[in-house]
Amino acid sequence: MMPRLIAALLALVSLTLTGPAYAWGDYGHHTVASIAMANVSPRTAARVRVLLAAEKGLGTPYCAVRSLEDAAYWPDCIRKEGWRWGYTFPWHYQTEPVCSAYDPRANCANGNCVSAQIERSRRVLADRHLPAAQRLEALAFLSHFVGDIHMPLHSGDNGDAGGNGVAANYGIAPAHNIHFIWDVALAERAISSATPPLVRRYSADERADLAGGDVAQWGEESWKLARETVYPLAFGHDPCGRTDNPKTVTWSEDAIAAATPALRRRVVQAGLRLARLLDEALGG
Repeated sequence: MMPRLIAALLALVSLTLTGPAYAWGDYGHHTVASIAMANVSPRTAARVRVLLAAEKGLGTPYCAVRSLEDAAYWPDCIRKEGWRWGYTFPWHYQTEPVCSAYDPRANCANGNCVSAQIERSRRVLADRHLPAAQRLEALAFLSHFVGDIHMPLHSGDNGDAGGNGVAANYGIAPAHNIHFIWDVALAERAISSATPPLVRRYSADERADLAGGDVAQWGEESWKLARETVYPLAFGHDPCGRTDNPKTVTWSEDAIAAATPALRRRVVQAGLRLARLLDEALGG
């Protein structure tokens, strides 16, 4: 746990406060992908492995794509080449103010948002007439963006760039921000402490409960979680209609414990929903 947290703190140096950045960190995205692979059909798993063989066609030797876990992190890894991939950066989020009505079509000009890119990536992945490397790229984006849309601060914010503008203390990791806590520190703690482990084969009843809905609903779920859980826990009060929302907060053990079940559920939902999309695109 400690090495992961230290690595995450070092990675945070490269983040800016200009907008929502990374979601779930590498550990969270890897977990979403692992859940998906544990729950896809054998045919889908085999076709994922076939596409992974086209890794060289991506032209990104600095970002390995040898597994679905690698692929799910790849859209964050390629951020180091902004001159080449900068046009993809707005695809990771679609934030709406938590104190206004949610609109699934807003903040998505020309398809530059996470919900539109999930659909685009799904269609490219499913098209077997396209080159394998192009479909592998779509597999990576799809796997990543399904994780992103389940992170509440990629769908809801309070005029603070998805929580990046609110400094937050978290135990031994002081003076970061709310976004970082939900992306990395709290996510890693929630995943690693889960009993039973989150990565497993889920029953049909569990999949029926957790894997449903469409992309617009997934975004609204995240927005609602930001509205009803993330900001109230951070501020200690409803964020709307207030002029005294703090610019610096401290996450107590009670707040961490209160947030953990919801965060675990989002990671599992992301994994099972990704499994469903992969089966639909590749399993037929």
